[in-house]
Amino acid sequence: MQLRDQHVLGAVGFVSVLAVANALVSQHLYEMLPCAWCVFQRLIYVAIAVVSVLGSIGHPGKLRVRAGLLLALALCIGGIVSARYQINVASTMFSCAQTFADQFMTRSGLDSGVPWLFGIFASCMDAKVDVLGVEYAVWSLTLFWILLAATVFGLWKSLRGN
Repeated sequence: MQLRDQHVLGAVGFVSVLAVANALVSQHLYEMLPCAWCVFQRLIYVAIAVVSVLGSIGHPGKLRVRAGLLLALALCIGGIVSARYQINVASTMFSCAQTFADQFMTRSGLDSGVPWLFGIFASCMDAKVDVLGVEYAVWSLTLFWILLAATVFGLWKSLRGN
């Protein structure tokens, strides 16, 4: 079976949904409370999933798939920037209140409107936890890099015409 750019986009969306599901399991079953940057990254994963699904369902044309891949690529870059900020800056702060992520999530109403998914329940310093000896935010950063590589691969395949 030939791997099409549409399938790459669908896989990127599926992995993004799995990332959010993993975050929700971590929060609700293992009581790892998220900070503003954690839930901001969840929002980016949700956006990647939505863009990927819309670009890959049905019999989309090349233009729609390429647009989906480009949007997913831009969102992955945003996720990388967000995760790096969380690792290098926010996780050392006593409070991430008034940072971009905190302001965006609260002003958008997502924090209070969908608290089970986007609720901010910890400071960035308190939300700094290790999973299998690796900081949770590093796992997220790694996944954003993997998704970025997949979208670049999908774009490359799409532009090659295969």
